[in-house]
Amino acid sequence: MQGLKGKTVVITGASTGIGRGIAVRFWQEGANVVINYHRHPQEAEETQRQCLAAKCLVHGCEGKTLLVQGDVSKEDDVKALFEKSIDAFGTVDVLVNNAGILKEFTDEMMSPVEDYDRIMAVNLRGFYLCSDAAVRHFTGQAKPGVILNISSVHETMPYPNCIPYALSKAAMGNLTKTLALKYASKGIRVNGIGPGAIDTPINEGWMAIPEERQKVESYIPLGRIGKPEEIASLAAFLASDEASYITGQTYYADGGMSVYPEMLKM
Repeated sequence: MQGLKGKTVVITGASTGIGRGIAVRFWQEGANVVINYHRHPQEAEETQRQCLAAKCLVHGCEGKTLLVQGDVSKEDDVKALFEKSIDAFGTVDVLVNNAGILKEFTDEMMSPVEDYDRIMAVNLRGFYLCSDAAVRHFTGQAKPGVILNISSVHETMPYPNCIPYALSKAAMGNLTKTLALKYASKGIRVNGIGPGAIDTPINEGWMAIPEERQKVESYIPLGRIGKPEEIASLAAFLASDEASYITGQTYYADGGMSVYPEMLKM
């Protein structure tokens, strides 16, 4: 992708899953990759190892990596994340808001308030705090920048067993549009990606049960679960100069799940 080599990319929640896939892809494009994680340094180190072991996609790939621990729902941790990134690489060019929590509640009741609070703290407050830090940096340096929000197909699709998660992603969709509109004149582009069912640790429970996996795949017109690398390739495009005229959009990478697959059965 044009325009990623030498850029610095901060990726929250980059120790596993989609975040790891995005980190590896940006490193392959020659970017400096800041791998944010919360609790498990060994998983972040594995992301770093996979970055350094990956095949470069550009000539003279010279990207570096940095591990930064932090809880994105805490303002001081977010400030430290950006300070350490800027100290290491001089600037931040791209923020990928990826850290998130998904927890299902299958009984008749809505989720407990404490679970609601934690999901919203990470999924929405964390996105807000990180976006605020990125915007302050971009505007303070009078430079363009990119924010990518890793949302979900449930930004628009209801999710009865996880109301707080669906609510956080719906709000994220509006945040993407609002930030894009507010800061377009500053050269800041803001877009979202709405993954569907992806082969990540967050989904490994139901994926390990053949009948459950088959049930989910029956809702996907392409007939299969997606891969983190497929989300990462879209993230790389949206952050690159090749997407320089795109802002305020959420792109769904879901195998067609969001285009009413039940219509095929009519």
